[in-house]
Amino acid sequence: MGKKLPVTRAIHVLRAAGVAFTEHPYDYVDGGGTARFAEQACVDEHAVIKTLVMADDTGRGLLVLMHGDREVSTKALARELGVKSVEPVDPDTALRLTGYQVGGISPFGTRRPLPVCMQASIATLPRLYINAGRRGLLVGVEPAALVSLLNPTLVDAAR
Repeated sequence: MGKKLPVTRAIHVLRAAGVAFTEHPYDYVDGGGTARFAEQACVDEHAVIKTLVMADDTGRGLLVLMHGDREVSTKALARELGVKSVEPVDPDTALRLTGYQVGGISPFGTRRPLPVCMQASIATLPRLYINAGRRGLLVGVEPAALVSLLNPTLVDAAR
């Protein structure tokens, strides 16, 4: 009946950890972002979490989890992390660090273990939707599972 969804590295990690999740495929288009998924799934974009790959002034890569309807203040994030600066990386670097294409980056199952920074208010959501490691596929999970699995540094860097 329905099309069988691919099992990504992120889904393998969630299953291996015993995390309860729901799969949410959607019609991906370049530049559609979290707003496109929120519209198609009829959910609040605030609960759709984007995974951004950034690097600090020493070149150390990190993942930043942010509400879909907010942007990251890189100055506030750098202050919170005690570094001079934090900037987004280019798509090739993001792919090299995570093993995922931009638009499909998941914090689960990255090629290299990367520190994770999460906007603190994400933990207060009743449920969140985050990329499952492929363009056009998100998973719905409880924030507690995300925190337990990723052990993120909670930050206040939304604008």
